Amino acid sequence: MEELLGLLRIHIHRGINLAVRDVCTSDPYVIIRFAKQKLKTRVVNKNLNPEWNEDLTLSIVDPTIPVTLKVYDKDTFSLDDKMGDAEFDIRPFLEALKLNLEDIPSGTIITKVKPTRENCLSEESHITWENGKVVQQMFLRLRNVESGEIELSVEWIDVPGSKGVVK
Repeated sequence: MEELLGLLRIHIHRGINLAVRDVCTSDPYVIIRFAKQKLKTRVVNKNLNPEWNEDLTLSIVDPTIPVTLKVYDKDTFSLDDKMGDAEFDIRPFLEALKLNLEDIPSGTIITKVKPTRENCLSEESHITWENGKVVQQMFLRLRNVESGEIELSVEWIDVPGSKGVVK
């Protein structure tokens, strides 16, 4: 059995320029998957630029698995329509957690993650030290769709008795 490293809190801020799946709008929601876990935001009706501002929390046991995100349009009388997908790697974030950061000022950028062909970042992502926590802000470009991005941020929660990230 794998040991719990800790919890990853994902704050889903908003969607930007999401695809139209109904007549002239969509009713989007986000599903986050990690290993066997599946979490879902609420549906925002008739909005291509929805603001969810929701926290979803994952238990992390294997940091090599990417976090996947799928956006859907809620339909009443048929299957929900796909509105794109993305994924992100948590390893750079977990590496930043291992640094001794207590003595640096809040707002300091620890590292930058650049967009590449291997990730879904639409712009450079900063991992920062903010108010005693390591935080990563991301804009993910949705794949397999004509348009759309999701803005989110992640932070770590240590769990008493867990294995932890720092070795």
